[in-house]
Amino acid sequence: MSYVSEAMQELDARNPGQPEFRQAAKEVLESLESVINEHPEYRRNAILERIIEPDRQIMFRVPWTDDKGVAHVNRGFRVQFNNAIGPYKGGIRLHPSVNLSIIKFLGFEQIFKNSLTGLPIGGGKGGSDFDPKGKSDREIFEFCRSFMTELYRHIGADVDVPAGDIGTGAREIGFMYGTYKKITNLYEGVLTGKGLTYGGSLARTEATGYGLVYLTEEMLKAKGKSFKGSVVAISGSGNVAIYAAEKATALGAKVVTMSDSTGWIYDENGIDLAAVKEIKEVKRGRLSEYKNYRPKAQYSASGRVWQVKCDIALPCATQNELDESDAKTLVKNKVIAVGEGANMPSTPEAQEVFLKNGVLFAPAKAANAGGVATSALEMSQNSQRLSWTFEEVDAKLHGIMINIYRNMAAAAEKYGSKDNFIVGANIAGFKKVADAMVAQGIQ
Repeated sequence: MSYVSEAMQELDARNPGQPEFRQAAKEVLESLESVINEHPEYRRNAILERIIEPDRQIMFRVPWTDDKGVAHVNRGFRVQFNNAIGPYKGGIRLHPSVNLSIIKFLGFEQIFKNSLTGLPIGGGKGGSDFDPKGKSDREIFEFCRSFMTELYRHIGADVDVPAGDIGTGAREIGFMYGTYKKITNLYEGVLTGKGLTYGGSLARTEATGYGLVYLTEEMLKAKGKSFKGSVVAISGSGNVAIYAAEKATALGAKVVTMSDSTGWIYDENGIDLAAVKEIKEVKRGRLSEYKNYRPKAQYSASGRVWQVKCDIALPCATQNELDESDAKTLVKNKVIAVGEGANMPSTPEAQEVFLKNGVLFAPAKAANAGGVATSALEMSQNSQRLSWTFEEVDAKLHGIMINIYRNMAAAAEKYGSKDNFIVGANIAGFKKVADAMVAQGIQ
């Protein structure tokens, strides 16, 4: 039995009831056979067994009271996966679906995503099954204060630096940062995604969406193609989707779809981003309101955006949102490229369809890395007590995404999987971390 097969057996045996984590880990492990064979020291140092086991998994109670004085209890998580190349780095997700499996899958992905950026940051992730939707500012504050009252013991500017994620925006980060500062009496860059008045970075809001488009454009350019003149289908309507749409439009594409948890919109004339931003960022409303701004647009509460004919698909909503059937529909409609803006939005079966049909496919751990890259740039600014301009941060982000594409493509070609950027991203991200682990001994 190969070393990779042994590691996957151990993965299944030790993580029952954690399908998301096992899916993410197997997707990486299955692509490592060639690099493992080339480096026998990885087996001697038990790199695979160590890399799929987090350094620590922290679970804790989060009690808080609502506006009526009723007490509630949620569960908090922080999984510190690997710090071989830098302090743990990864967001805090607040959503009812959050459980240990999802946090571990996200933390595992974060190891390789962070490695690909070329910046000194390790992998971690956190969150809670708390649902911020419909809560008042006071209720959000009560939850965030309670959450940080436990989390503060496990994080620090050179230990673990959380960030925002689904459900955790500027408001939540502000409340958490204020609590951390109050408890520890430290003013340090312990969280990223902070407000601009207290250590945040320009371009952080736009970073994941912009980065997705920068990498996808580089992938297209290598094949003599471009966003210019292309029709783009995007899922989601959060930060990633909005700013991916903004940058794709700036590059000459026409974005025709967006979605949220209740339905999706199709606007054949191109999405009105100003309307979407007002609905989602100002009103915190639903996309069903979009027809009030563009009466000729279509709104549907059923089906998926992937049934719309497009040249480029950018899934930016959530994990496993694009399945085999969706992939076959996109291929039938002559899609040329798919860039993953969300974490693991395509199922393994969908990925296989894209690869078999020659569709350019940029996996999330590479295409989605712009957000964490800019978070690391925020950490650098905090450490230096500096604030860079939007243009400076954006230029650094653009360069990072181009380098990620080139490293991913080079690894794919070197290990016999030309244009299989899933393999390329996994190997390029893994090798840097594995070499650091070997150098530091069995810890």
